Amino acid sequence: MARSIWKGSIAFGLVNIPVSLTGAEERPDVQLHMVDSKNHARIRYERVNADSGEEVPWDRMVKGYEYEEGQFILLSEEELSAVEPKLTKTIEISEFVALKDIDPLLFDKPYYLEPEKRGRKAYALLREALRKSGKAGISRVVIRTREYLSAMFVRDDVLVLMPLRFPQEIKASSKLELPSSKDKEWQPVKREMELAERLIDEMSTRWNPKDFHDEYREALMEFIERKISKGDTVDDVKKADDEEKSPKGNIVDLAEYLERSVGQKSKGKTAVPRKQPAARKAAKKAAKHASKSTAKKAARKKARSA
Repeated sequence: MARSIWKGSIAFGLVNIPVSLTGAEERPDVQLHMVDSKNHARIRYERVNADSGEEVPWDRMVKGYEYEEGQFILLSEEELSAVEPKLTKTIEISEFVALKDIDPLLFDKPYYLEPEKRGRKAYALLREALRKSGKAGISRVVIRTREYLSAMFVRDDVLVLMPLRFPQEIKASSKLELPSSKDKEWQPVKREMELAERLIDEMSTRWNPKDFHDEYREALMEFIERKISKGDTVDDVKKADDEEKSPKGNIVDLAEYLERSVGQKSKGKTAVPRKQPAARKAAKKAAKHASKSTAKKAARKKARSA
């Protein structure tokens, strides 16, 4: 059973739909801690005064805003609470817009909206109306004391609430050094463009996110479980610099590279492999080792206490 963050309602005109809000994101990150290589003890961080170097107790810690370098205005918890958004349990849709018109850069973190039993029919009505129209409902919602602009849209049979970043939170790309699309110097010649389009066409496929997975996490867990099974400890970590340096002064024949790339898929040499058998094999190994890790940890604790 998914754990809901809060229970409230969707206000859709005069229709009120009781719902619960549940996080749709799950990140199974590998938890790594900073430890002392001498005795493998966890490293503790202290709250230290930058001027005196003394540790600061919790009862002296307050929040402050630096309005000039080294100059702070202090803010109490009561003052901060006074300006926090009013906590509401209503997602009131103020307008509807075409979902395709929302810049994906504005998407933040997804949540699922689950109807209460008495609100299922109204929930289904709003869901199917949004599905048919291809639109998203725009609203403001307060999640954990912060107010978000949000978009509500359909995915399969669930209504998704997607908090949006405000446009001011997106950095302007105009500050980057980019080849201008209006500068003739960077315009591709006809042959290059034809080959690039042909290559894209050959490599095009139906998007299936299930074909992709976190290969780094799988490889890391396999390595960790292998060390656990051997009883190894990490006393020293050496980093290898495998960065390949690109040759300087070479003139790249873009059309030649594109021409060599075209047709690779038909020969069974896809430029970007969609499936990684080795990675899946690593995932199976990691799962196998993980199933044994609990028993091994218990054995090690028993050996140390003996």
